[in-house]
Order: sequence, then C-alpha cells, then structure tokens
Amino acid sequence: MSASVAPDLLLQALRWRYATKRFDPARSIPAGTWATLEESLVLTPSSLGLQPWRFLVITDPELKEALSAVSWRQTQPRDCSHFVVMTVRRGLDEAHVDRYLARAAEVRGVNVESLEKFRGMITGSLGKARADGTLDNWQTHQIYIALGQFMAAAALLGVDTCPMEGIEPARYDEILQLAGTAYTTVVACAAGYRHPEDKYATTPKVRFNAAEVIERR
Repeated sequence: MSASVAPDLLLQALRWRYATKRFDPARSIPAGTWATLEESLVLTPSSLGLQPWRFLVITDPELKEALSAVSWRQTQPRDCSHFVVMTVRRGLDEAHVDRYLARAAEVRGVNVESLEKFRGMITGSLGKARADGTLDNWQTHQIYIALGQFMAAAALLGVDTCPMEGIEPARYDEILQLAGTAYTTVVACAAGYRHPEDKYATTPKVRFNAAEVIERR
C-alpha cells in the first residue's frame, strides 16, 4: 500500500498552520489523534537510524505551569493540550549503538551478528565526530527533523502547534529531572487548539516568493 495525500490538501494544511501564540486551555487533543502524533515522532528519520532522542510529553498542569515560567513567561506550555519537550542523548556511545542494532535484528528477523559490518561503520562515524568535538552537535541537529515532522503531521490532523526555542534548557532539565542523565533539553513544541481570540490565526503568512528561495539547476 502506498501512502499519499492530495497535493492541495497538504498545501492547505501547511498554509493553515502557524506558530500558535494563544491556545484554548479548555480544549484537549483526542486520545486517538494524540496517539497518531506520538507515532509520527517514533517514525521520524534520523542519521544512521540511531534515534538519539527522547520525547517528554507533558500534560500535568503543575509541570506545565513550571515550564511556562522558564519559557520567557510564554503561556503556550501552560495553555496547550500536550507539551512536547524534545531531548537529545549526549555522548552517544556503543551501548546505544548495540541497543539499536538489537532492535534492528528483532524487527528484521536477522541475527545481530549479521549487522557487524554496519556496526563498524556506525561506530567509526561516531568516533570521528567524537574526536572532532562535533558528536553532540551532530545529534542535536536530528531533533529538528522530528520537530518538523511533528508539526506537519499535526497540521494534517487539524492540530495547532508552536515550536519553542524561547526556553531555558538548563531549567527545563532541572524541572524534568534530566540533570545527571544522558539526555538534555533542546527544543519544545506546544500542541493543542488555537484560542478563538488569537489574532495571529488570521494574520497573513509572510514568505519570500518561491523564485527567491528555490533555485533549479
């Protein structure tokens, strides 16, 4: 079965979405819709398939309030239905690689030993990045693939989102008890439904013309 979405439907969803500034705190994302959005996070592609992340889904009101306080006092974490904190695994090591390869062997029905050549390629790439001091930076970049996929999926489902880099990652780590673990906060995304009085919902998008940003060769 091939998956497909009509081109006009996709563009309609992407034109509809915007970085929601004000969420309706009285509206919650239905469980089935949220389960689909969580799966969209699970299905996010990553370099070498390593999935160097953990997504924390925050729905507890007190926790959302605490995170809002260290998000430049923005209200989206507090008022949205589900608040996703996207964290990256620091210092990606061979134990993580082995866990991934064990899962690959399980899913594909092969012996993990048959993946040894692939393992050598992965560990070689990670080792070089570690020696160059770019390993954590490389893995952090992967988070934004997940963020983009999550927002696009949400738009197709009629769910509003707001990507948030205007946060204090170190304070997030403290509140979410990540300090001292292998994971650290990178970015967050609020999800829910726009408040009917959010003026930005009807503000026209400002984008450069396609000819200015797309070059065909």
